[in-house]
Amino acid sequence: MGNNPETSMSAVDSADLHPTAQKLAEFAHGHGLELAIKQFTVSTRTAQDAADAIGCELAQIVKSLVFVVNGEPIMALVSGTNQLGQKKLAGLCEVGKKKVKRASADMVREATGFAIGGVPPFGHAQPLRLFIDQDFWQYDLIWAAAGTPNTVFPITPDDLKRITQGVVADLRAV
Repeated sequence: MGNNPETSMSAVDSADLHPTAQKLAEFAHGHGLELAIKQFTVSTRTAQDAADAIGCELAQIVKSLVFVVNGEPIMALVSGTNQLGQKKLAGLCEVGKKKVKRASADMVREATGFAIGGVPPFGHAQPLRLFIDQDFWQYDLIWAAAGTPNTVFPITPDDLKRITQGVVADLRAV
């Protein structure tokens, strides 16, 4: 599916990684996980862009979505093919749906330390309450942003759960 990964991916060793991606790799290493960060010459800002660049299924892409619930930033890691069910997220947070709002770009950067289009699922500026789409467990590997709009890394769903301490749930909109 999509582009051949060999043609759109730069061979970048860890010393040549963007400093933001390098910081994420160091965070993961400190938590017992070695990231194989891939840097592309094309954008991986959207889930579709990432799937095309990697050559994987759209459902294997981790969308890191930040919402505000009663003033607290919350992250939902959602499969690339799924829309987040805000009512389901509200239920998981034990609030009404009207209490769940999409975070602004400034709030995302403040809470995570990363700009929209490159927000990784961990290594954030502050600890976030986090929920993980149960649909990821149909794949051996999924792909997440590595801190920039053209870096990604593969991870198993189990490693994602372990390193984020996230709650696995049905997040897909009905």
